Amino acid sequence: MPNSRKVSLIAVTVAASLGSNYVLIGFANLKIMDLLVFITGFLYGSLIGASVGILIWAIYGVLNPYGFVPQIWVATMLSESVYGIAGGILGKSLSMMNLSSDKTQLSILFGAVGFLLTFLYDLATNIAFALTFNIPLIVALITGIPFAIIHQAGNAVLFGICSIPLLTVLERASRRWGHGISKK
Repeated sequence: MPNSRKVSLIAVTVAASLGSNYVLIGFANLKIMDLLVFITGFLYGSLIGASVGILIWAIYGVLNPYGFVPQIWVATMLSESVYGIAGGILGKSLSMMNLSSDKTQLSILFGAVGFLLTFLYDLATNIAFALTFNIPLIVALITGIPFAIIHQAGNAVLFGICSIPLLTVLERASRRWGHGISKK
């Protein structure tokens, strides 16, 4: 993929993620952003996926309605990039598989991956929160449970239901426009 297309892809995905974050601001920990970062990594590779994750939080973390804390900002940027990295790894390993084959198993796989990645994200950001504010880790983890449940369950459902249709539409659109999907 030429550099201008990579830059355009990253810019559009970052903009869509940011817009969706602000639209969903009233719904604590329900975000489309994680799925978009994962799908970007799945289709275009770990480097682009991670770049999208970092850029989203580089902007959203500074312009966050909940406030700006540098340590949390760095933790969220790095943690969000994991969605893109994992998407790239999974995309590479499933590249031979047709998305129209056994959709139930793929949906379960995507849901489980969404849950696991979100568990790791929540754990990392809760650790950063505890260290930043000198709160015992167990207290940070326990008080974060309600938010983690919503975040992890929401992403499990979102990844499980939306990954295959979104990947299918994006792959068809890429073929129609003559660009194809490139993971380089």
